[in-house]
Amino acid sequence: LFTVSMVSQTSNTGVLTVSEGTVFSTVKRFDNQTSGTFYNDGDAYIYSHFNNEGIVDFYGTTGLTRFIGASPQELSGSQVSYLYDVLFDNNSVSAPFELLGALDISGISDFYQGVVDNDNFGGSINFSATGGHINTSDLSHVDGGVHKTGLNSFTYPIGDGGYYRLAGTSNSESESLYKSKFFYENSNPLYPHDLRAGALEAIDDQEYWTIEKESTNTDDVLITLSWRDVTTPANFIAAAAEEALTIVRWDEPTNMWVNEGGVIDMDNQTVTTAVSGYGVFTFGMIEVGEVLACGLTIYNGVTPNGDGVNDFFFIDTGNSDCARNIHVQVFNRWGVQVYQSDNYGVDGDVFNGFSNGRLTVNGSNQLPSGTYYYILEFEYDGSSKVEHFKKAGYLYLSGN
Repeated sequence: LFTVSMVSQTSNTGVLTVSEGTVFSTVKRFDNQTSGTFYNDGDAYIYSHFNNEGIVDFYGTTGLTRFIGASPQELSGSQVSYLYDVLFDNNSVSAPFELLGALDISGISDFYQGVVDNDNFGGSINFSATGGHINTSDLSHVDGGVHKTGLNSFTYPIGDGGYYRLAGTSNSESESLYKSKFFYENSNPLYPHDLRAGALEAIDDQEYWTIEKESTNTDDVLITLSWRDVTTPANFIAAAAEEALTIVRWDEPTNMWVNEGGVIDMDNQTVTTAVSGYGVFTFGMIEVGEVLACGLTIYNGVTPNGDGVNDFFFIDTGNSDCARNIHVQVFNRWGVQVYQSDNYGVDGDVFNGFSNGRLTVNGSNQLPSGTYYYILEFEYDGSSKVEHFKKAGYLYLSGN
């Protein structure tokens, strides 16, 4: 039950259901009013503005809502619009989708063309546990914050200034809510770069991200940042090849940038690490002379076959007691923590191919052969104070 007004606006005041295999379209503004209920399990074409003051939802997994326009389209309303698959297709201007309302996407969002701008219009977009996206690019992404709920890893379709600049979070062990946003601007006026800890030589002055944890669960995730030559300073990209590129976070309690470490992936132009907090992130450069503080040597090949060679993840501290409170975390390639130690190497507490976390394989804590991430942290005496060292890298487990 819906009515078409005299001004060619489609106003729904009752129950409008688009069934599977059915096509619905509206050329002018679609207004789902307070009393209106709109269920889409078919194919809905929205050629102009879209406003929801009532209920917009779906029953199954077949609904596709196509926002297609030849001029800017407002996506507004006081109520959340729950959509399954979505298509954004509008090249009338660089950012044609003016998001004032709230969208919740459970299927695939096809960013075919046209930037979705919620940064300047105050809207919000959330991807549910099953939500994802394709065709994200400089020409089509979200300019503003993006929320993600659920357990699965996610790449945020975010950008700014006409550039797609992804960030990512890994799998979580329990239902979580994160929000990420990219800023193509210098963070120094808000978060001074001269306030930096330890061996940090410089802070990226052209871009930064925010990654906020909005759920109360205690589980943490790995985060991933990406670099691109169109936004990332050239000297930071060069530092990646020297393993001197790292993720840094602005730490509110200490009022400074801290090193969060990072595993560098040259092929995908990303850095991934476990973090000690959330908030503002960007890239930093480590002083090369400090990359292996205390003269530690890391042997990242683990072959636990009992032959006495590489039977465990060996961190050689030599004869020095320089490194103290050695903390080690190991994650699988999906970002699930499989091992943790707060006093590594003491009383036989080492990683030997078995999980001491929640992950089990066929009822056993023995882990399969493959590539894992490790995060190493410890304290040591600097020239004038106690310093904190953090390094992330790959660990290769074979023979299990």
